[in-house]
Amino acid sequence: MWSVGSTAFLHLAYAQRKLCFIIRQGFEHVEIGGKLNLDNIEVRNKKQVGREELSRVLLSVNRPARYTGGEYNSIVKDWDKASVKIALAFPDVYEVGMSHLGGRILYGLVNSQPDYLLERVFAPWPDMEEVMRREGWVLYSLESFRPVREFDVVGFSLQYELSFTNVLNMLELAGIPLWSGSRREGDPLVIAGGPVCFNPEPVTPFFDAFLIGDGEEVLLEFLAVLNQNRDRPRKEVLSILATIEGVYVPGLYKVSYNDDGTLRETRPLQEGIPSRVKKRVVQNLDQAYYPLNPVVPFLDIVHDRAVLEVMRGCQRACRFCQAGMTYRPVREKSFSTLANQAQAVLENTGYEEISLASLSTADYSNVERLVEALIKRHGARGIGVSLPSLRADAFSVKLASEVQKVRKTTLTFAPEAGTERLRRVINKNVSEEDLMAAVEAAFTAGWNGVKLYFMIGLPTETYEDLDGILDLLSRVRGAGRAKGVKRLNITASISNFVPKPHTPFQWEPQLKPAELEARRRYLLNKVKGLKGVHLDFHDPETSYLEGIMARGDRRLASAIYRAYRLGCKFDGWKEFFRADLWSQAFAEDNIDPDFYTARRREYTEVFPWDIIDSGVDKEYLISEHERSRLGISTPDCRYDKCVGCGVCPTLGVELDLRGEEGFAPKS
Repeated sequence: MWSVGSTAFLHLAYAQRKLCFIIRQGFEHVEIGGKLNLDNIEVRNKKQVGREELSRVLLSVNRPARYTGGEYNSIVKDWDKASVKIALAFPDVYEVGMSHLGGRILYGLVNSQPDYLLERVFAPWPDMEEVMRREGWVLYSLESFRPVREFDVVGFSLQYELSFTNVLNMLELAGIPLWSGSRREGDPLVIAGGPVCFNPEPVTPFFDAFLIGDGEEVLLEFLAVLNQNRDRPRKEVLSILATIEGVYVPGLYKVSYNDDGTLRETRPLQEGIPSRVKKRVVQNLDQAYYPLNPVVPFLDIVHDRAVLEVMRGCQRACRFCQAGMTYRPVREKSFSTLANQAQAVLENTGYEEISLASLSTADYSNVERLVEALIKRHGARGIGVSLPSLRADAFSVKLASEVQKVRKTTLTFAPEAGTERLRRVINKNVSEEDLMAAVEAAFTAGWNGVKLYFMIGLPTETYEDLDGILDLLSRVRGAGRAKGVKRLNITASISNFVPKPHTPFQWEPQLKPAELEARRRYLLNKVKGLKGVHLDFHDPETSYLEGIMARGDRRLASAIYRAYRLGCKFDGWKEFFRADLWSQAFAEDNIDPDFYTARRREYTEVFPWDIIDSGVDKEYLISEHERSRLGISTPDCRYDKCVGCGVCPTLGVELDLRGEEGFAPKS
């Protein structure tokens, strides 16, 4: 079996890529008018470029394989035979985008259809962008090297809020008007999907439509309706697309605001489109499409391994977790399906590691049986299994011990808060005894270090809770020393709490950067006495921007555009983030960022994201918010009675658990 580690093959393939590099289409440069004009973006053609010119440039930029395509398992279909062509755009660098499982699923799904074609495009790294702008090149797809604007649809994957300026940059590089209202007949439809679309309002003026929920459930239907109506005028097509369940066409809704700046309503402008857009859900993951021959990159990517999605959704009900609310209900794959998919993916890629992916893999009913089976079947060939997330209990360590028979991995637990009081507030039902039992089991099994995830700035947090983080770390260190661990290494990754839409904490204020920085300094000063313990913090300023966008409305679009024009891009990357330019953009647009982050919201307030129906009742979220103030936990409905979140009756689905007696993990 060919292995990814077979460097001779990779070098040969890469050399062939350079020799055979073909640019089939000319390039056209995009130029935006010199003044800040929010209503009318002019696009003018500049010049074309030949293949030799591109090859010369690629040899001078960092990691040229980001821009060459031609990877193993990539798909190049006949352009002229495809009825609908879509460019799947990831607004970050290749290594990040290629690690995204959703992109792999949609790539294979669409290209498995004879009438459709899907190609990939990623945000060029600044060195490549500089070259592209200097040379006047447009953004192109990796499969056919076609200019992105020649596709019928450009579909962005919005995974986090700090990618917004990259979206604008990619549209501009592609020669596509940034504002949806400025696009003309013949321009691609610019759409988006992904978790950010559960509140797309800050970027709605840049998009023609959003797909809400599981992409593989709605995308093919979207493309079919588009194909059937492709000869109609653009506005008419969008009106028809808006009638598909799970499709949000923001241009067909009018928003109005109260005198205090809060949203009054979001109202449909025509009959036949929904007042709320309900998310689409794959009901049976066993029957859903899954890519068995994913693209194998030429260069290392963030998650460079085979991926097996064992289930979707999580019922743990952590009150800060947006994914835990919006991906409900839990739907598992059967053991036999996963065993067969693992066999096929490993054979078709040559990967030497397979990751069991989900929001909480240790909760998968057949996880122990699956791990044992994968190790037994593939371990002798050096193929390891990785678990990206673990519960803080001894069961997880037992699992990890099984995994390390082939390859030892870092053990990561997420207590999230330093005290049991605060963990009850956020509904993180992990006791200190659970965590200590887990780390002691880990040290006994031979690990010399663990990684722990915490958040600061959580609702009701006090400095006693911060002391609790340090006390917990001290106890973990003590457990390691008691077991005689050499070179003990304990890392605490500490992020900043950002209230997210569709969660019980959507009414909560977010701490300002100065207060988060004060808490960071407090922890750093007090951790100095804990040798072997390392703290790693997220930047408060980037969390602040994330918070603004997460609960923002359409009025933020002009500030996003202005920040982009001032030079903001790759905002999720520390080396590129410019808090000063964002402050300037907000000031010039008369936007008070604290309006979106710092105030406590009333239960009666209408939210911009109320237009999206995740299936979770607002009354349930209010109840959970009130229970958090009382420090009352809510159980996992897989092991207790229904908690009344509303997802199952609203979406017409049910929990789909595939556990077999004797294998299901205990709560």
